[in-house]
Amino acid sequence: MALLADELDRYARQMGLPDWGKDGQERLRAASVFIAGAGGLGSAAALYVAAAGVGRITLCDPDTVELSNLNRQVLYSTSDVGREKTAAASERLASLNPATAIVPLRERIDTCSAPDLVAGHDIAIDCLDTLEARFILNRACMALDVPVIYAAVSGFTGQLSFIHPPATPCLKCFIPHKSTTEKPQVPGCTTGIMGSLQAAEAIKYLTGIGSTLAGRLLIVEGMEPRFDILEIEKDPDCPACGSQAE
Repeated sequence: MALLADELDRYARQMGLPDWGKDGQERLRAASVFIAGAGGLGSAAALYVAAAGVGRITLCDPDTVELSNLNRQVLYSTSDVGREKTAAASERLASLNPATAIVPLRERIDTCSAPDLVAGHDIAIDCLDTLEARFILNRACMALDVPVIYAAVSGFTGQLSFIHPPATPCLKCFIPHKSTTEKPQVPGCTTGIMGSLQAAEAIKYLTGIGSTLAGRLLIVEGMEPRFDILEIEKDPDCPACGSQAE
């Protein structure tokens, strides 16, 4: 279906970008994005994916809003404390862009639930806060051939990659071990930067413009500041993807 007059107006400033145009916008409208985690990363990623005009966003998070979330989780306001994150987030995103269908899921990502949660989506955005859940999402997306945009933060430092085995390493190739369960100390600006970059990777992939971070890891050092890109390689002995053929 052709873009409507209000869509042409709403998205005019992005459709004018090289290679985006009406075709790219129509691809966004037809796309479905799974966002795993509605915290600091998920807040920024969801806001910008919705604003760009993605047709359907599934937002998955089992938690409720806490006061300590509000320094970085910009989907929520003080009045949302105590509410289910996905319910509050859905209202905020719907007010931003009523044309985007928001599917709120108050679900925990585990080995049993992950495949059914991710199925039917064009891409997943990993905004989770534990490596265990990230590895589960990694395996589910590999099984379903769904690309994942990974990001993680600590302090003023963030990292980002585009993961789509067998063309790229999987998450476990370059993060082979479980890290501490201690919650990182994070300012809101770091999660905002990295979540926005996750949205950018998703938008580029879905519209077919530019290039992604496939096979590369972006390191953002906010204190210095400095941006570095590292080449990452597949681990042939990786227990998650090492047996996958090219």
